[in-house]
Amino acid sequence: MNVAIIGAGAWGTALGLIAHQNSHQVTLWGHNAAHLAETASARVNERYLPGVPLPPGFRYEADLAAAVIGAEVVVLAVPSKAFRGVTLRLGGYRGLIVSVTKGIEFNTGLTMCGVLEQTVPTARLAALSGPSLAIEVAHGVPTAVVAASDQPESARLVQSLFHRPTFRVYTGNDLVGVELGGALKNVIAIAAGVCDGLGLGDNSKAALITRGIAEMSRLGVSCGARAETFAGLGGLGDLTVTCFSKHSRNRSFGERLGRGGRADELLAAATTAIEGFPTARSAQELATRLGVPCPIIAQVYAMLYEAKEPRRAVTDLLGRDSKAED
Repeated sequence: MNVAIIGAGAWGTALGLIAHQNSHQVTLWGHNAAHLAETASARVNERYLPGVPLPPGFRYEADLAAAVIGAEVVVLAVPSKAFRGVTLRLGGYRGLIVSVTKGIEFNTGLTMCGVLEQTVPTARLAALSGPSLAIEVAHGVPTAVVAASDQPESARLVQSLFHRPTFRVYTGNDLVGVELGGALKNVIAIAAGVCDGLGLGDNSKAALITRGIAEMSRLGVSCGARAETFAGLGGLGDLTVTCFSKHSRNRSFGERLGRGGRADELLAAATTAIEGFPTARSAQELATRLGVPCPIIAQVYAMLYEAKEPRRAVTDLLGRDSKAED
């Protein structure tokens, strides 16, 4: 099959490698033409996947319209803040679009496939998510993810496209649940990083993750997702790796925040998207609008957008009234 990967970052490039290993023709598009040309020349994406050779069969295309011509599948791996703008340029594309972007649009509260329903209404939609650090996937470290779609045949097509012995792809039909799990876990991962930065222990992080998954599920169910989805690869699996891994951008960002860094300065210094930052704002607005209690998300929002001191956020979180476990 002809596969267009829209987004030449670490995750888009890694998925392009998987598709190529499964004998599909891959076209890689990136918004930065100079970076794309460097990658094509060196046959390595040194900025995002250093040391990982790219196959000679890769096609590189700086023109978005040209990249999707003839593509049977389009994989969207662009930052959430650019998602609507990029997808509006896909016009009347009628094939399968697979979103691997994890975020919630602030103004609408939509997941990325929700945005796609508005910007590319002629396409079939799916999401691919789960505990999948790009650098490990690129190096062939065993990984399991879930392909979700409201249309079972679309989920199966994504599965056939990417499934390999070291990259197991399961299917699911709770599209909104998988997307919300992938988005919300980045907010909890920032909180986990703050725990690391403050020097809190393993008990603290275990409690945070457990209560974090409860918040994710609570908010997700209010948006139409199924609670059990958050116990799977797209929920607990993705949350666990993002909260613990040294490769996790959101956890590392939170750790620097916990050590006294300023959110605006840390963002300015970041070389890749910290998706938990915009998602914290979107999730807080969504939870407030729906009347869903999400205390961890609320404290992350306060640290990022109201300059709340991390230790004060922890104190306020622990000082809430006691309750039964949900």
